[in-house]
Amino acid sequence: MSKIRSGIVGAAGYVGGELIRLLQMHPETEIVVLSRVRAEEAQDLVEVHPQFREVESLCGRPVSPFDVSLLAGECEVVFIAAPHGQAMRIVPDLLEKGVKVIDMGADFRLKDAEVFEQWYKTRHTQPDLLSQAVYGLPEVNRDEIKQASLVANPGCYPTSAALALIPLVSEKLIDLRSLIVDSKSGVSGAGRSKMTLDYFFTEVVSDFKAYSVGTHRHTPEIEQTLSIVAGESLTLSFTPHLLPISRGILSTAYATLTEETGADRIRAAFEARYETEPFVRVLPEGHLPQIKYVVGSNFCDVGFAVDSRTNRVIVLSSLDNLIKGAAGQALQNMNLMFGLPETTGLLQTPFFP
Repeated sequence: MSKIRSGIVGAAGYVGGELIRLLQMHPETEIVVLSRVRAEEAQDLVEVHPQFREVESLCGRPVSPFDVSLLAGECEVVFIAAPHGQAMRIVPDLLEKGVKVIDMGADFRLKDAEVFEQWYKTRHTQPDLLSQAVYGLPEVNRDEIKQASLVANPGCYPTSAALALIPLVSEKLIDLRSLIVDSKSGVSGAGRSKMTLDYFFTEVVSDFKAYSVGTHRHTPEIEQTLSIVAGESLTLSFTPHLLPISRGILSTAYATLTEETGADRIRAAFEARYETEPFVRVLPEGHLPQIKYVVGSNFCDVGFAVDSRTNRVIVLSSLDNLIKGAAGQALQNMNLMFGLPETTGLLQTPFFP
């Protein structure tokens, strides 16, 4: 059986680098095209990502200027690891040629073009494709992903927030009007191409700060996912923070419990929902997620505590923003789209320490 021919747009970025690392270890894929959106001439991959020096399958590979004809002619699947606004220019031509697409950006995550334009301040030029795109959270849309030609890979914060709250929202164990999500991410979440002063080492080290308070673009994505699971529209408060670390996300979600909900019922809901999920680990009682135990893996750890004094549940989740929050989840989706076991190439244990 021939290997799946894959291409990456945005290969020079942090997510692009993780895609390359994971794909070159994947037993059923072959990287045939590496490209970058903003480039006038090809660069050697090792110049862009020195970590791949002496990797036989990657040595001498160019990262070329973007060429949609080359991608459409050579690839069966294309990963677009580019900022929002880029994929909508590329996707129609790829789909027309029969290429499957996994978009790592935000262009096809939101089902309402007006909501996208409101939050991203960019006109959506392909609104007709929004109904075709499948939101690539396997824990919710596994069957739809298997049939999809266009998958919108979820954002890192929305993956962390949704996995923390889905069991509670789906069974209405909480007051849906009370949701608050507080997330903290490593600096790599900002991407490699927009490293402004805010992300310089001297600005980040020995500090911890909130940003985009009440205005972060991932808010409607989290709300959309949880509303679908709940079967009714909901809103929440979402506040992201910047940690002085390279990678990883820790999210803390707060919600008011319904009168009949207790700790045993909550645990039963989490265990029932995630019992067969290969990449969601519900931690034992007394244990809470930590970033250090998921970095380098496609796992999301989830744990909770009940505050009986305030009648709230506090749910924590942790994941690697570059893997389960981006490249690893993209490969999880690719496996489903091509009929492979979902865990293929993704069972690496976390880095430690």
